[in-house]
Amino acid sequence: MANGINYPLDFERPLIELEKKIDELKTLSESGSMDFSSEISKLEKKAKKLQTEIFSDLSRWQVVQLSRHSSRPYFLDYVQYLFTDFLELAGDRHFGEDPSIVGGFARFAGQVVMLIGHQKGRGTKENMVRNFGMPRPEGYRKARRLMELAERFDKPILTFVDTPGAYPGIGAEERGQAEAIAVNLEVMSRLKVPIVSTVVGEGGSGGALAIGVGNRVLMLENSIYSVITPEACSSILYRDTTKAEKAADALKLTARDLMGMNIIDEIISEPAGGAHRDHAKAAQNVGQALRKHLDELSGMSPDDLVRDRYERFRKLGVFSGR
Repeated sequence: MANGINYPLDFERPLIELEKKIDELKTLSESGSMDFSSEISKLEKKAKKLQTEIFSDLSRWQVVQLSRHSSRPYFLDYVQYLFTDFLELAGDRHFGEDPSIVGGFARFAGQVVMLIGHQKGRGTKENMVRNFGMPRPEGYRKARRLMELAERFDKPILTFVDTPGAYPGIGAEERGQAEAIAVNLEVMSRLKVPIVSTVVGEGGSGGALAIGVGNRVLMLENSIYSVITPEACSSILYRDTTKAEKAADALKLTARDLMGMNIIDEIISEPAGGAHRDHAKAAQNVGQALRKHLDELSGMSPDDLVRDRYERFRKLGVFSGR
């Protein structure tokens, strides 16, 4: 548990309590008062077995909860672990700066890339600054500006998706929220550089898709990607916000669901017990996947990249007649 868990989920609690007992016994053993090595070994085996039992068969609603875990690594955590020389670029050159989307040039695996990602906050104060990872129009227009800048300098684009959705406030709507998202979809569809999009937490509606039109779309195994949150879906379909778990099953929003429908290109494995338990290992797995897909895309011509992206999204969805 390298990164700690500030707010364990209900289904994690038995494992967390067992790990606390192990830590207590280790502390006593290190103090030299008594030797608990045998008991520690037995409990560690029990904890490993319990972890496998809990996380090998998660429900869709449990995956939703994991995707929102407050200790889960966010975009800037991945930047810290995987990239060097990150130069953040701010502002949309129209209205202002939106801290809920962060972007800029960085070095990755020996090459310069453009990074763009949703950024949530840790704790109430930072979440207020980051608007809980829900961008306003200026955030999407900043992302568009940076993507066009990357194309100008012929640099690959890596996006990290983690948002409940675009901010639905009055000010955001007045400044053209829907138009900003729509323009991003159009711009990303024609960019002549490789684009790899990775869903690292929540992938919510057009707010996620606005930076998610990639040649390759990847998902961490405990992330979600959907047109609507389970809670909002529940209120619309069932007129009952308490039926979010039922809505999650109906939405089929997990990485496994989406891989089965050929909506995503790869599921990235998480450390045992979830990405929130080991940020470094989660980042390592993401880095390996990014390198692989960038290598595959690097040999394609600009026109081939646009064609590949177009064909990828055109073939989504299966239609059948009676």
